[in-house]
Amino acid sequence: MGDALDLHRLQFAFTIVFHYLFPQLTMGLAPIVVFLKWRALTTGEARWATAARFWTRLFGLNFALGVVTGIPMELQLGANWARFTHLAGGVVGQTLAMESLFAFFLESSFLYLLVWGERRLSPRAHLWTAVALWVGSWLSGYFIIVTNAFLQHPVAYVVGLDGTLGVTDVVQYLLNPWALAQYAHNQFAALVTGSFVVSAIGAYWALRGDHAEQSSLALRVGTGAGLLAAALVAFPTGDVQAKLVAQYQPATLAAMEGRFTSGPYAEIHVLGQPNVKARRLDNPVGVPWVLSFLAYGHFSSEVKGLSEFPEDSWPTSIELLYYAFHVMVGLGTLFLAVMAAANALRFLGRLERTRAMLWVLLLAFPLPYIANTAGWMTAELGRQPWLIHGVLRTAQGHSGNVHAGSVSFTLLGFLGLSLVLLLTFTLLVTRLIARGPAREASAHG
Repeated sequence: MGDALDLHRLQFAFTIVFHYLFPQLTMGLAPIVVFLKWRALTTGEARWATAARFWTRLFGLNFALGVVTGIPMELQLGANWARFTHLAGGVVGQTLAMESLFAFFLESSFLYLLVWGERRLSPRAHLWTAVALWVGSWLSGYFIIVTNAFLQHPVAYVVGLDGTLGVTDVVQYLLNPWALAQYAHNQFAALVTGSFVVSAIGAYWALRGDHAEQSSLALRVGTGAGLLAAALVAFPTGDVQAKLVAQYQPATLAAMEGRFTSGPYAEIHVLGQPNVKARRLDNPVGVPWVLSFLAYGHFSSEVKGLSEFPEDSWPTSIELLYYAFHVMVGLGTLFLAVMAAANALRFLGRLERTRAMLWVLLLAFPLPYIANTAGWMTAELGRQPWLIHGVLRTAQGHSGNVHAGSVSFTLLGFLGLSLVLLLTFTLLVTRLIARGPAREASAHG
């Protein structure tokens, strides 16, 4: 049974990581498309409309893959995690249904109008279509975040006589403080992804000497939005999220930092290797006092170590949690540095002539995907061994009727299908980029 549980977790982890490669870009591109449409309306310049049209098509490809890759997760909730859905479906089913009925249909409907309705709608109406698409994509993200926030910090629920959970206050459930902080952090992280992708494609065109006007526009918009988003991911959203972890999941905070002993003036570790067996962090390189300040707002605050908590409540994969957290933070710091340097060159009028910086922007585009994956790994590994923190253990939530062999077979199927989808998506995107926005404009009048 233990093997089956591990495979259930592995299968869901793979499908959700693969799925989230696509929504993070759609959510990141949505406000950029709105900005481009707004500039097209207010300036009357065709270059802004051409750019908006190109990035809308990339948005559409991502949206389609996001829909397809999201279906297996719904199937797994019903099959692999039947006990969880039986016990908690009365709560998490509320927001999952809202995501499907409201946000998904709003997003898909207005995407159709944005792609195919430009000739039929006025410029102002077409702009509001883009705004509605942004609202739909971000509203979809909010309902998913509220669902996850309940697993991290359950609020507004009651346990029925049959052991199932129900919602006591819908407003309190939807405005879970954990959800508000997590949502802000997640959305700006998605904007980082969108900004880096826009910057990378602009850099690619600039390096090739193609689409000079559009490459300049992409670099301008991408690096500007990227600097803003990278800063907001770190502060205040990341800071608020860290304080919530310290307040409600102190054992998780200790594991994220490889901290086994308690004490004030706690340092934040830049490097180190957690040695769980020896109850220490090997080869630590840290900055004194910073962890105490980030967690509780005072340098002298005491930060508890893992020794303060029963071992059966420790995160079940401390090493992986530690490294995921540090990859996320390290890359977030790198994003700030890269975008600050790119914007400095842009203000000096040298960005498009500095090939070294263009290569950095081009090669950096996968890094936000890695950082977002590491961030979600931090959240989900930190919640273990709980499926619903403090309420339901992960071992109690999976289906006992779906055995290891069945999970292995379907996991192989998902791997093969995902490879086909990824190759197809890559082919379509490379063709879109090679064709370029100028030809997109001429093809649509």
